[in-house]
Amino acid sequence: MTTKGGMHEGERRGARGVLAILTAINLLNYIDRFVFPAVSESIKRSSLHPSDFQIGLGSTAFLLVYLLAAPFFGAVGDRPSRTKWMAAGILLWSIATALGGLARTMPELLGARAIVGIGEAAYSAISPAILADYFSERTRGRAFAIYFAATPVGAALGYGLGGFVDAHWGWREAFFVAGVPGLVMAWSVLHMNVERTPTRAATRTQGAIRKYLLLLRNPQYRLTVLGYTAYTFAMGGIGAWMPVFLQRTHGLSSAAANAQLGGMLVISGLVGSLGGGWIGDRLLRKWREAYLWLSGVTTMLAAPLAWIALTTPSINVYLVTLFSAELLIFTCTAPINSKLIDMVPAGMRAAAMALCIFCIHLLGDVPSPTLIGLISDRSSIGRGVLVIPVAVTVSGAIWVYAAWRGSPPRSTADVVEV
Repeated sequence: MTTKGGMHEGERRGARGVLAILTAINLLNYIDRFVFPAVSESIKRSSLHPSDFQIGLGSTAFLLVYLLAAPFFGAVGDRPSRTKWMAAGILLWSIATALGGLARTMPELLGARAIVGIGEAAYSAISPAILADYFSERTRGRAFAIYFAATPVGAALGYGLGGFVDAHWGWREAFFVAGVPGLVMAWSVLHMNVERTPTRAATRTQGAIRKYLLLLRNPQYRLTVLGYTAYTFAMGGIGAWMPVFLQRTHGLSSAAANAQLGGMLVISGLVGSLGGGWIGDRLLRKWREAYLWLSGVTTMLAAPLAWIALTTPSINVYLVTLFSAELLIFTCTAPINSKLIDMVPAGMRAAAMALCIFCIHLLGDVPSPTLIGLISDRSSIGRGVLVIPVAVTVSGAIWVYAAWRGSPPRSTADVVEV
């Protein structure tokens, strides 16, 4: 039996199965990533006796290794052996997460967190390319929406799981609990039959350096990644400083601040990501640059709401406007990642994601927490966080410009039924 889109029912079930597995692994990806900040305070009180600077190095070490490893996995991620590389990455980050619970010194713990970055780079670069082979351009946004909805949920679960296990058994056990499920997930990836997709069979692999040079010569790719960098800069600032901002500016306790922010993150992330994927696919029927237009407009609308949230003296106004801003910001998650995949040939998808990962973290959420901290030291946290809405504005403006200089509206002949 063939579906409306030309895909046999068995193929559709297979695509849904791959989507389910990759989404579950992406959820685990972010649980493992955020369990460290969840138990940082307990680590500080432990026999390791780290300074705040060393605690901060835990996140920095992960991000730096993550972005440096991504180009390598982008180079191998478009080859037939990609599932083996991805499974190895999942296995590596899971073992490294668990090894964090065995650390006896801070250098050992920092080393374990750095190795987590290698494993997660393999997964983040390769998995979107696999998804793109299973879902056509007209349905890819919705598939990516489900996949990326795991990001905010996984982050919130990382905080929640880490805090719960830490409170009942200890911070070391939190790393063990977070790391073990990855062993099963690595096995499941090896048993996914993802090498038989038509796009993969028809793709010829180019040299890694040539791939990256071709990507850098693509003006729309450059603009899309540049806008994504400003977006990541803003999100890095929100993730690092919003709990502190709430405590210092509005007088909330640490528990209350994290609970409110975690709740907003899950709801806005789920609704925004899923809604953005669905809306983007609907608009793509008429506009070739629908993903960029949607991403640019929603982030531009989010910018003034974020400014109000960070300048209002009212906690209620803060909660409403920040939630609305996050909802709009998350709306672009699936469309912009779908656009990055759609603008390159099938044999360059992993490379496109890897180069994007390298750029957005190197220039985005690696420097933004430090910059906000420097401004806060010299003035106040209220002044420091104002770079966030500025970055959101820049991101939206770049994406709108990229969409404007792109293709015209689709003709009636171009519209494809979903």
